[in-house]
Amino acid sequence: MKCDKCDQPATVHLIEIVNGKKIEKHLCEKHAVEEGVTVKMTAAPINDLLEKFVMKQTGEAETVERQACESCGLTWDQFRKRGLLGCPGCYRVFADQLMPLLERAHEGSNQHVGKAPRCAGAGELRQQRLMQLRRELDQAVAAEQYERAAALRDEVDHLEQDDT
Repeated sequence: MKCDKCDQPATVHLIEIVNGKKIEKHLCEKHAVEEGVTVKMTAAPINDLLEKFVMKQTGEAETVERQACESCGLTWDQFRKRGLLGCPGCYRVFADQLMPLLERAHEGSNQHVGKAPRCAGAGELRQQRLMQLRRELDQAVAAEQYERAAALRDEVDHLEQDDT
């Protein structure tokens, strides 16, 4: 999108409500400053963001830094710098270090759940939910969290009864 006042790319987008009317403005940095809009650029390069996301955890042994994937040769330190794994074998080799990162990225879960297509319908969504609950139930039993396991079991039973 171009600036409303020149042909430069618009980097500032404003929406103002004046007398009940919505007014949109798209301005380049120069014209935004002329309009009195202070532009504070705080966007960090993606590499910096990834490096912070994959920051070395406290207590992480130096041996992990030198540990390398036997398939592609990627080290943990190289992954931290690039933000990309080299091959499927890296997931196995660096599993202990990756789990906390995956849980953080998936808001507490270590498995990607994804979304179902709108056309899938309620049956497909119910099946996905049942599979997720059964995995959580298995994890709760393994962790000896019996109260949580009982609640999950009840939820599974409830969903299964709705199927019939």
